[in-house]
Amino acid sequence: MKYLNYILIIIGAFTAMYAKVGEHENQLMLMGGIVLLMIGVYRISRTIPSRNANENKEDREN
Repeated sequence: MKYLNYILIIIGAFTAMYAKVGEHENQLMLMGGIVLLMIGVYRISRTIPSRNANENKEDREN
């Protein structure tokens, strides 16, 4: 599953960059790339624990 997040980020970044290159910018492709990029970043950020949760856990253990 974590590889899917990285793949989404990579595909989204390349799609967004590809849409910006050239004379005529493809707005739909740019928005699609940004959406894929943000979905990948969001899915990765969900797995990172909160700093407050870690501090509360350490306080309860001491």
